[in-house]
Amino acid sequence: MNRLLFLSLFIFLAPVSAEEPNDLQSLLEQVKKERSQEKEVLAKRESKFKSAHSKQKGLLDLALKTLAKEEARSATLRNNYDTYDLEITRQNAVLKEKMGALGELDGIVKQIAGDLDVIIDTSLVSAQKPNRDEILDVLANRKELPSLEELEELWILAMDEMVESGKIVTFPGKIVTAAGNEIEQNVTRIGVFNAVSAGRFLRNLPDTGKLIEPGRQPGQRFLDMAQNLETASSGIHAFPIDPTRGAMLALLVQVPDLKNRIEQGGLVGYVIIFIGLIGVLISLERLILLVTTSRKVKKQLKSKKAGDNPLGRIMKVYEKNPDIDTETLGLKLDEAILKEMPRIQRGLGALALLAAVSPLLGLLGTVTGIIETFQSITLYGTGDPRVMSGGISQALVTTVMGLLVAIPLLLSHSFLSSKSNALIQILDEKSTAFVALLAEINRIKKNV
Repeated sequence: MNRLLFLSLFIFLAPVSAEEPNDLQSLLEQVKKERSQEKEVLAKRESKFKSAHSKQKGLLDLALKTLAKEEARSATLRNNYDTYDLEITRQNAVLKEKMGALGELDGIVKQIAGDLDVIIDTSLVSAQKPNRDEILDVLANRKELPSLEELEELWILAMDEMVESGKIVTFPGKIVTAAGNEIEQNVTRIGVFNAVSAGRFLRNLPDTGKLIEPGRQPGQRFLDMAQNLETASSGIHAFPIDPTRGAMLALLVQVPDLKNRIEQGGLVGYVIIFIGLIGVLISLERLILLVTTSRKVKKQLKSKKAGDNPLGRIMKVYEKNPDIDTETLGLKLDEAILKEMPRIQRGLGALALLAAVSPLLGLLGTVTGIIETFQSITLYGTGDPRVMSGGISQALVTTVMGLLVAIPLLLSHSFLSSKSNALIQILDEKSTAFVALLAEINRIKKNV
């Protein structure tokens, strides 16, 4: 049926240009011929189809075998995948635990590196050994975990800093003098605390890595200690230690000395000092005079010959008036004592006045300093305390100066007054004794 349908379609679709038969016989032969040709074509196509079908079947069988093999392989791989997935999960848990410890270690290393970097940068050892903190910069800023070699280098650097902190080392270094000149000379480093050169203290500038000589130095006793340490070759020597790595030295050199304190007192301070000097001169003059006079008077007490001293002059008055009455002698002796008193008590009133004026001048300086402070507050406000420091310094310094002058002068006046009163007391006693002696002589004469 399929063949007839195919043949009918073939005849229908035959080329129009085919040779048309002239009669039925020719048509029959033509149909037979075409049918024969069709059979040959169909046979060829069938043979080709069978051949292709056999080949496709072989390919299908091969594909099925391959499919079965791959399915078996897929099952094996799936089993392996499940096994490996479980192992990966387990290893991830282990890795997470290990990474947690390593992450904490990395944070600790970075913190230690940062802290040690600050210490190294400000250390005096860096002035002797520059550029030794490069590993610290790397460890403090890098995101990766440090290697074992880097951790060992960090450890060695920390150990080196600890060892150097206990050494006294002399090394050649560059110094910036107070005048701004850069010179090279030997520097003595006392651990990580102080550095001295040529008997003068040095400060370390971490930003530049250089040692500078401050414009002001500590007291002379500290400079002597530094010089003794530099010249010493062995032994134990006293030396000031600055545990703040230069901060205390910077504050120490800013402490005003005596000259600065006097300048802070201003004009009132100079007046107080002038008064104090006058008081000291008066006290010294009076002390020398009273001590000398006291010695002469004590020596006169042991001698019957009148000498050149207050008591000797009292005795001369008695010796020159042997025949007068006791009342007149008493008046003459009182007159002689009154003449001696100005010499003995001279300057004591001025000394008492100076002792009283000094604290008043200190109070005056305090008031003027407070006025200056309030003027500064009015002009500049209270934002910067240094603006008010000048007036406050004057207010406090003048008060201290006034008290420092008044107290010694007051004590000196009290001491000198007691000395002078003691001398006058001796003169009074001897004058009374002379009057009594004259009265006794007159009584004896009357009885005779």
